Amino acid sequence: QVQLVESGGGLVQAGGSLRLSCAASGTIFSSNAMDWYRQAPGKQRELVARITSGGSTYYTDSVKGRFTISRDNAKNTVYLDMNSLKAEDTAVYYCNARGPGYDHWGQGTQVTVSS
Repeated sequence: QVQLVESGGGLVQAGGSLRLSCAASGTIFSSNAMDWYRQAPGKQRELVARITSGGSTYYTDSVKGRFTISRDNAKNTVYLDMNSLKAEDTAVYYCNARGPGYDHWGQGTQVTVSS
């Protein structure tokens, strides 16, 4: 059974930084693309960043240049480094691993940016 556990959220002032972590249990991690999503109140969940098994990355336009996704396969962990945070980054952030026949989500971690 795969489990994803996010951590690192919190309250930060605008312009500050946070590092989110997603620890994965199970055997899929190193061969799987890993995604970070976020969902703000009243809005749809959106893809924020993706890292493939080979290390290629994707970012949604609103976080380019501010967020960095990375992975440590030895620790089965994916990270999201968030810098220059803005009030509009406030959301619950979720880790996701998806593939044929599976779609795993973590419980989410709250990020609140005060302006």
